[in-house]
Amino acid sequence: MILGILKDSEIAPDHEFGFEGHPNYTHVEQLQKLYDLGFRRVSFGIQDFDQKVQYIIHRTQTFEQVKIVTEAARRIGYESVNYDLIYGLPLQTMATIIDTIEKVRELKPDRIAFYSYAHVPWLKPGQRRFTEDDLPKGEEKRALYEKGRLMLEDSGYLEIGMDHFSLPGDSLYKAYSEKKLHRNFMGYTTTNTRLLLGLGVSSIGDSWTGFAQNVKVFEDYVQMVNDGQLPIVRGHILSDEDLVLRRHILNLMCHFETSWENAADQSEALYEGLDRLSEMIKDELLVLHPFRLEVTEKGRAFVRNICMALDARLWRKQPESQIFSQTV
Repeated sequence: MILGILKDSEIAPDHEFGFEGHPNYTHVEQLQKLYDLGFRRVSFGIQDFDQKVQYIIHRTQTFEQVKIVTEAARRIGYESVNYDLIYGLPLQTMATIIDTIEKVRELKPDRIAFYSYAHVPWLKPGQRRFTEDDLPKGEEKRALYEKGRLMLEDSGYLEIGMDHFSLPGDSLYKAYSEKKLHRNFMGYTTTNTRLLLGLGVSSIGDSWTGFAQNVKVFEDYVQMVNDGQLPIVRGHILSDEDLVLRRHILNLMCHFETSWENAADQSEALYEGLDRLSEMIKDELLVLHPFRLEVTEKGRAFVRNICMALDARLWRKQPESQIFSQTV
């Protein structure tokens, strides 16, 4: 498949190829083959190392297996290994978070994504092996994140944008320090591009002025591709207002600040969003300068909430049904 995608492509000299692998199903031979094809980054979904937590979320892998694939990737020559961790999972406690982070610190991945668990059973019925009573909530959930963050920072990891940490030598931190960091549907990237090609079922593509999502059924996807059709099920064209707000939201997510000295960076919707942030400014989560907004150290943990205040479509839509999980 990779060779087919690259067959008629010109590969940039400074390209970065990465993939996500399951620790249980990623073998040394696969790691070696993908390395030979130019891949230098690999991400493993860990979530949590506690066996009870793993069982209830249908995601089981042992510490030993994660260690095997991590050490194999490094031995082969991969330049960056990422772990995905989640806080707020059912049955997760302070003790399980501490144990998980201790194990992560032992293996020392180059990057870590430390996400909040998104509880959306109305969208994913599979999230029903447990009930809401099994979930840490409110201050308890927040404490799990803060403990994990402090443990990672004590181990030399630096917080980057929302939910992400990296060691100082990783290219993600270099992009952040040089203000070249970018964020798309896949998370943070060192490449600041306005084009994202979504390949495969349900993937989302981004042309900067519009989004498009592919069909979600594999057979439909294959049929449409074979018929010479773009396998798109839905999309959205961004308005001028959307584009202005998008720039500010990306600036806040990637650099913790944004500015609007030029008329092209201003809109009525922006000022409406700034009004919504008045309480956060009073709480010293933000500092409002003339034509500039800066997230304080205290406010970095709430950057997602800050960006939501600038999302005019979110405020105007007022959905009749529940869509989003809690941000914290």
